[in-house]
Amino acid sequence: MSMSRRVTAVLVALVVLLGGCASAPEPSRGLPGDAAGGPSSGTATGGPSVSGNPGPSPIAGAGHELYGFLPYWEMDDPGIAEHVASLPLTTLGLFSVTHTGKGAINTRTRGYTLLTGDVGRGLIAAAHRGGGRVEIVYTSFGAARNRRLLEDTELQRSVTGALVAQVAELGVDGVDVDIEALDPTLVPAYGAFVGGLRDALRTADPALTVSAATGAHVLGAAMAVAAADAGADRIFLMGYDYRTAGSEPGATAPLDRSDGDPATLRSSLDLYAALGVPADRLLLGLPLYGIDWPVAGPLIGAPAMGRGEAWFPRAHVDVLTNPGVVPERDDVEQVDVYFLSSDGLTGVPTASPGASVPLDRAWRATYVDTPATLAPKLGLANDRALAGAGFWAIGYTRGLPAYTDLMRSFAAGKPLP
Repeated sequence: MSMSRRVTAVLVALVVLLGGCASAPEPSRGLPGDAAGGPSSGTATGGPSVSGNPGPSPIAGAGHELYGFLPYWEMDDPGIAEHVASLPLTTLGLFSVTHTGKGAINTRTRGYTLLTGDVGRGLIAAAHRGGGRVEIVYTSFGAARNRRLLEDTELQRSVTGALVAQVAELGVDGVDVDIEALDPTLVPAYGAFVGGLRDALRTADPALTVSAATGAHVLGAAMAVAAADAGADRIFLMGYDYRTAGSEPGATAPLDRSDGDPATLRSSLDLYAALGVPADRLLLGLPLYGIDWPVAGPLIGAPAMGRGEAWFPRAHVDVLTNPGVVPERDDVEQVDVYFLSSDGLTGVPTASPGASVPLDRAWRATYVDTPATLAPKLGLANDRALAGAGFWAIGYTRGLPAYTDLMRSFAAGKPLP
């Protein structure tokens, strides 16, 4: 797609968004304490970026790359280094650092402390020993904060300079840009920021890379086009949060939909493709967390009786590995559902003659991706000839080797279960 056609594609997406024809759910990303909670050629190609640099440089392993975001709240666990080492990650994204009002790296955040301390440096060294790459994740969340950033070129230059210096100081391989909650009119400025950062990193070291994490809906797709045109080496499609704590129960990453809503992993990939986001630079991001809701009863699709909350597999190893606890499966959305009653009953009750059913029994339903439901979603990356896939977030499946086995099969290009 030519540059002019790409710009047109972005503008069309923005018109659709501004016209109110698309909406995105509140972000959750499966954060602790948050109430939400096929092979390519191996060479990334593209025309000139808007920043004037040539197209992205190749990254080894294209076709079955595996990108993993490791959030800072998972880094301080004693077993995290061993867990990360067991995963076949092509790139480890250390989440995260951000900027101060003057554009310096904010050294007072927990993320900065862990990334730059012994824990982060150990993870970086281990990833490099294993042949993997490491990117630091730069985050900027909030519409007002992002307007200040993207309307102030001096602030952008300061942030860019600080990130380049941080990459050099830590000896990592690049930066992942995760900017969320953005006025649609600022998408071109966002693309210019990504391009400027890429220019600065390439000037420091031609081997350094820039990735961009973008949302699954129209605004995210417009940002993905802008980032790709700016020369981003990889676009990480955040294929989750289709449902959040405040929505009705269902898969946070539906393959298709049971409720008639058109927003799915398939439709997001269709949108990205229609707007010209290069498949050989695209990673399909999938969730390693679920959401647990109070529900009206033990039935898939039963309405919520209150707000949901994030549900992390590592905290429920006993449930996920218990052969006596069998989830229901939504075969349309491809998600497993665990039901739990207020009196301790697990699973859907079986009616028996003469049995009484407590009328005051309350139910909770956990919708979570298991290895069995993630497999067909990873299959989309193969079917669409994407660069690979990835996960939010590393650490959430510790103690559950079936997830690791699935990752290994995907990374090795083996048939998925």
